Amino acid sequence: MGGKGFSKDFIIGTATASYQIEGAVLEGGRGASIWDVFSHTPGRIQNGDTGDIACDHYHRYTNDIALMKEVGLKGYRMSVAWPRVFPQGRGKPNTAGLDFYNRLVETLLANGIEPMITLYHWDLPQALQERGGWGNRDTADYFADYAYTIYQSLGDRVKKWNTLNEPWVSAFTGHYLGRHAPGLRNAALAVQVSHHLMLAHAKAVEAFRQSGREGQIGIALNLYPIYPASPSEEDEKAAWFADGYHNRWFLDPVLKGTYPDDMLAIFRDKFMAPDIKDGDMEKIGKNPVDFLGINYYFRKVIRRNDNQDILQLNEVKPEGSEYTDMGWEIWPEGLLDLLRRIQRDYKDPRMVITENGAAFRDDRIQDGVIQDDDRIRFLQSHLEAARQAVAEGIRLEGFYIWSLIDNFEWSYGYSKRFGIFYVDYGTLERKWKKSALWLKKYIEENNLL
Repeated sequence: MGGKGFSKDFIIGTATASYQIEGAVLEGGRGASIWDVFSHTPGRIQNGDTGDIACDHYHRYTNDIALMKEVGLKGYRMSVAWPRVFPQGRGKPNTAGLDFYNRLVETLLANGIEPMITLYHWDLPQALQERGGWGNRDTADYFADYAYTIYQSLGDRVKKWNTLNEPWVSAFTGHYLGRHAPGLRNAALAVQVSHHLMLAHAKAVEAFRQSGREGQIGIALNLYPIYPASPSEEDEKAAWFADGYHNRWFLDPVLKGTYPDDMLAIFRDKFMAPDIKDGDMEKIGKNPVDFLGINYYFRKVIRRNDNQDILQLNEVKPEGSEYTDMGWEIWPEGLLDLLRRIQRDYKDPRMVITENGAAFRDDRIQDGVIQDDDRIRFLQSHLEAARQAVAEGIRLEGFYIWSLIDNFEWSYGYSKRFGIFYVDYGTLERKWKKSALWLKKYIEENNLL
């Protein structure tokens, strides 16, 4: 490995999300989520797949935690399903739902694994969607109430929190591109939703401070290092817009308490500016995070776009690069570029890689083990980029691999496999992949147990 390594308290873990793994959608008093409705809408999900059963983690969590322990993982980033705790999104909490997450947290801690909880990983209660969803400003208050309930229930043992996962995706993929629940195509609504999500985030941070619980709270943003396709002024300008749209539109409010002026001007010019009420930016600015969670998968290379639709960017797929089964370029250097940029532009915040991983075909098996050498190369190169960042003094404190097990990959259904453990969807049996064996050895050799 050479050079300075990770510190002993650096966390290597895995990450999952409730709708993608739990199943048991009608058990324990759980209400419907927007993903239940979306996945059951014909034509929305590849092969007509749904999360009804998913990986049945709801019933098999003890087995999944045993696998984590065997690998030597110190951390597990999981999400709570809001409709499992509040079937109608608000009102009286569902005791059976809270009991499930209490059992899960207890089992993790008994196995020496530290939970990091994401409060919102896209499964909004359908009852709230019917009241306007994230387009309804009141949803930010319902979210804060839900968050406070979870802090009270689990916060005596859980010390690491994310408010939201990838608000860009919730806002734009869900409300503008229409590829995710709730499946809408309204650019102005998507921009408004992005503001309500930032408000919800700030209110959930505020609720955490008021709960009296000890710990750290952050947010997980999907971020990209963005490069122009050429040195031309047009491509440079397009890349800067792409950076504003994907990165700065969320980084700036979370870490500076403001929206970027250039993006506000562009949205105003296109009649898409969000309605920001008096006191909103003060609320966002007064509730800073303890750390920034970063979901990094690939870079974006941007060319000038003559399209009148300013939100549809002209992305270039570099020739000669390797790509994952998702069609995403493998570019570990981008992780280091991104971390350096955030350290430089945002006053050196504490950071955690809350997701990094890759989908591959995983169709070769030998001696009962899935042969996924491509995933090993992917993880090794990205962990090396993270190690280099730590060596440079960047305040990176953990690295959570997406994902523990193969699971429901949103609009792709079960057609894409990200896990370090294979799931046979016929039997729900978990099988070791070579990457899990490699990770176990990596953790031992780097003294990260």
